[in-house]
Amino acid sequence: MNAINKKSGNSFFGSGLYFMLACLAGIPVFIAVELYVKSIEIHEDEAVSFATTVLFILGVFTGRYVSQVWSDKLNTLPRTLLLALTLLIVACLAWLFFHADFPLKGRVAINLILFWIPLFMISLALGITIKVIHAVTQNQLIEAQSDAEQSRSELNLLQSQLSPHFLFNTLNNLYGLSLTDHQKIPPLLLKLSELLRYSVYDASEVYVSLKDEVSYIRNYIEFEKIRIGDRLMLTTDIEVMIDPEIKIAPMLLIVFIENAFKHSKNTAAPEIFVDIALKVWGNSILFSVKNSYGKEEKENYMLHKSGGVGLPNVNKRLQLLYPGAHDLNVRTDEMFYTVELQLKMK
Repeated sequence: MNAINKKSGNSFFGSGLYFMLACLAGIPVFIAVELYVKSIEIHEDEAVSFATTVLFILGVFTGRYVSQVWSDKLNTLPRTLLLALTLLIVACLAWLFFHADFPLKGRVAINLILFWIPLFMISLALGITIKVIHAVTQNQLIEAQSDAEQSRSELNLLQSQLSPHFLFNTLNNLYGLSLTDHQKIPPLLLKLSELLRYSVYDASEVYVSLKDEVSYIRNYIEFEKIRIGDRLMLTTDIEVMIDPEIKIAPMLLIVFIENAFKHSKNTAAPEIFVDIALKVWGNSILFSVKNSYGKEEKENYMLHKSGGVGLPNVNKRLQLLYPGAHDLNVRTDEMFYTVELQLKMK
């Protein structure tokens, strides 16, 4: 029975901190009430002021207690309710000022009732308002934390797919070369080990240094130059002096570059063309990659139609990591595919 009573008391007054704050807030309330009581000519003003202050505090906690049953489920502020509570508080305050100027002469008990009832309604409305705002804030915070945790889990899953996806594509290419051009395999394996070391160990963070990411891109380009050979007509414009403090999501740009090499190589043309540009401008990272393609590749290349892991993965990561802070454009003409990406700097 004692445990039940204690639990009920805790649910009514909340934590001990709330009760202490209420006691501190009671000091200015007591002073204001005492001035009011004197204005309506009530004797024993200190006792009446103390009782009124206790009534006011109990009214606040009563409003909080009554509203917590349904306010705990709110995720948005009920504007109609808050407007009604505000109007009630304003009306009661207006009445208290009016009553202070025109108290009933010789009617002590009625004056107290005309004072206590609107004051208690004010405290009740304040308690409901405080609880509703607090509950909505807490619920929104919990919902935001839940969404963040879900996004973090989704991001970790997406990021964990990058290395296997890259390794799968690369091993397929190495298998083809082992049959037709096996002398290229040793240097390619060496480059592959460097690339995998970065993707497995260094790219585990949500954001990495853009400078490190550029080094990884350069290694990948060297890998592709060895793999493709003389057919490759490559032009690059990659900024050299990049501030190490600038961050970017790891292995974000490499997906577009890998895709460009993959689809430009799968053509019957004697030469393939790839153009890569990367620079920092203002507070943005500007990236573009342009590649030739075979007509048979056209339907499979577009970002929204790709059936592979890489492009849908990077598109989803852009939405999670750069919401409203990226601009991705994919264009095609008769000869080239062009991807342009602008990211706000991290």
